[in-house]
Amino acid sequence: MIPGCEGAVWSYASSGSTRRRSHRHEELELNLVVSGTAKYLVGERRCDLVRGTLIWLFPEQDHLLLNESRDYAMWIVVISPALLRRVCRGLPAQRLLIGDPGEVLARSLRPGQGSSMSSQLADIAAASVDADLFNAGLSYAVLRAWAAFNDADTVAIGFDVHPAVEKAARLLRDESEPENMEAIAQRCGLSRSRLSRLFKQQAGVSLVEYRQRQCLERFLAIFGHGRRLTLLDAALQAGFGSYANFHRVFRQSMRQSPAEYRRRQNKSLTSDAN
Repeated sequence: MIPGCEGAVWSYASSGSTRRRSHRHEELELNLVVSGTAKYLVGERRCDLVRGTLIWLFPEQDHLLLNESRDYAMWIVVISPALLRRVCRGLPAQRLLIGDPGEVLARSLRPGQGSSMSSQLADIAAASVDADLFNAGLSYAVLRAWAAFNDADTVAIGFDVHPAVEKAARLLRDESEPENMEAIAQRCGLSRSRLSRLFKQQAGVSLVEYRQRQCLERFLAIFGHGRRLTLLDAALQAGFGSYANFHRVFRQSMRQSPAEYRRRQNKSLTSDAN
């Protein structure tokens, strides 16, 4: 967060740089889908997001972005506990102060509300250079979003997932030493073929593709600006079995070659230094 700002507001788009897909944090988070579709795993429940969906992610809710369309875009808003305690004084809004509501709170907003809220969030994001203005705007945005959420009558589609699918997703996200797929399936209590079928059906993405995405995220974290490791070394540490496999996955996801990405990172680093 920017010093003085009691939260953060930023836009996320599927195209471009890859993403940190899973996390848990002490702040309340809300996502407003602007375009495309995506699938979240929140606890043991999968939630399908479409344009206009508003989803609240609470501090004790572990959440993973499982899959997204190429045109997926959303606003991400993170609100500090201090700001929440200050603005959520009315009984209805006090529900936002809890750690876990025991359910997934996701609804499709009424027509026009999503566009209006998106414009407001863009203004708040631009105001982050003025902490007082930003905090005032964020306070209003949180209460307005909660009111719009409660006014919506369409609940986002959700499904309970098989425990093995949830466990596989979290193992692949959290693995520090990459394991082969047979070992992952064994730890989940299913055969590899059975786990693969279930994962594709319930997560909307194949087990192999999901793992490749997790490896790509680890690569980006390991490689950084490319000052410490070569592309090959970082790719192998991230869990890719070969440079050829890494190159294919990288180009498909990032819309550029690893070498192009490295040049842009180096250029960005040089520009920042100047």
